[in-house]
Amino acid sequence: MAQLRQEYQEFVKRGTEVIVIGPENQKVFADWWHEHKMPFTGLADPEHSVSKLYGQQVKIFKLGRMPAQLIIDKSGMIRYKHYGNSMKDIAENGEILSRLDELNKEEA
Repeated sequence: MAQLRQEYQEFVKRGTEVIVIGPENQKVFADWWHEHKMPFTGLADPEHSVSKLYGQQVKIFKLGRMPAQLIIDKSGMIRYKHYGNSMKDIAENGEILSRLDELNKEEA
């Protein structure tokens, strides 16, 4: 999430809402979110209902949810997806920002 926080304004410039979904309960998630002053939206998902909806994997041997990064357009269609195999397998912001630029050109 650090890379998202560092370049959050680049996402905003592209008319993008960043939403991070966490597995913790509401209180734990909210406390952490406020303590770290995250500038984007966070959603506690302890029942994994949202993560299941979008196909995020849970691997018990890797201690929980694997990273999932998606671009969902205004109509609800998934336009980009990256499902990581480990916590280190996260797409770079540049890759996602480039895809957003492509999508914005398509809409124009």
